[in-house]
Amino acid sequence: MRRRELLLLVGGAVTAPHALRAQQKAMPVIGVLSSTTPGSSAANMAAFLQGLAETGYVEGQNAAIEYRWAEGRYDRLPALAAELVKRRVDVIVTQGGIPPTRAAKSATSTIPIVFAVGTDPVGDGLVASLARPGGNLTGVTFMMTKLNPKRLELLSELVLQADMIALLVNPSNESAEPQMRDVQEAARAKGVQLRILKASTEGEIDAAFATFVQLHASALLVGADPFFFSRRENLVALAARFAVPAIYENREYVAAGGLISYGTSLAAVNRQVGGYAGKILKGEKPADLPVQQPTTFELVVNLKTAKELGLAVPLSILARADEVIE
Repeated sequence: MRRRELLLLVGGAVTAPHALRAQQKAMPVIGVLSSTTPGSSAANMAAFLQGLAETGYVEGQNAAIEYRWAEGRYDRLPALAAELVKRRVDVIVTQGGIPPTRAAKSATSTIPIVFAVGTDPVGDGLVASLARPGGNLTGVTFMMTKLNPKRLELLSELVLQADMIALLVNPSNESAEPQMRDVQEAARAKGVQLRILKASTEGEIDAAFATFVQLHASALLVGADPFFFSRRENLVALAARFAVPAIYENREYVAAGGLISYGTSLAAVNRQVGGYAGKILKGEKPADLPVQQPTTFELVVNLKTAKELGLAVPLSILARADEVIE
C-alpha cells in the first residue's frame, strides 16, 4: 500500500466518528417537560405527535424527543428543565400548565419554548402579548381556569337547590388563587355558599372528599390542575363512592365516569402545540408566532353517572351538550 493511500485510509477512520456525530446532531431534538405522568398524558402526547407529523417531523425518523416527567411533583420541574437545557434540545414543549412553563422559562432565555396553559399567559408574564409574544415563548392558552364561573353555573343548573358548593384546588399550583377568586365572585353573584377544599397529594384528595361529606355540600367543582387530571380516575371513583355531583375541566373525566365537564378539547390543543413545535424546527421564531386561543368549548354529560346519582339532567343542558355518554 502506498504512503498516500495509507494516510487517506487512516484519515478516513479518524474523521468517520466525527461525521457520524454530525449526522446524529442533524436530527433535531425536542424536549418535553411535563408536570404529569406518561400514562395520564398518553392521549395528549398522541395528539402532539400528530400535530408534529403534520409539519413533517416523525419521532424516531427525523426528530428525537427527550421526555421529562414530574409525576405531579411540581418541585421537581426546575431540575428537569435544567436537564433539557444541558442536553441542548432545539425546542422545549411544556405540558401540564403553568408550573412546567414557568420552570422552562426560568431555565433558558434562548431555547424556544412552546406551552399549553389554561391561564392568561400575558397576565402570568410569559409573553408580552398574544399577537406578538416576543422573547422565546409561544403556544396555546385554553382558558381552563377562566371557565370555572361557567362551570359553577352549569353545576347550579344541574343540581337544583344547591345552596353550598365546594371548590377543589391544588395549593401547589399558582393558578389556585385566581381560580378561588373567580369562583368566589361567581358564587356570591348567585347567592351560593362556597367552601374551598385543598389537595396536592393523593392522601389530601381522600381527605378533601371526607371533608366534603362533613360539610353536607351539594356539589363539587374540581379546579383545573394537571395533578388532578393525572389522578382523574381516582377523583371520579371518590365522587361515585360518596355520591358527589361534580363538574370537571374536560371530557376525559367524563369518559372515565365523571358526571359533567365543560372546557376545551385537549386533543385539539396538543395538536396545535405539535404544529408550533414543528414550525420552530423549520426555522420560525416563537416571538413571531401568535399565542393561539380556543374558539369552541365542549359540554359533555354522562347520563349513566347522573342516573346513579339520582339526578335528572335538565333538557336545557342536554340540548347544549356536545356529547352525551349513555
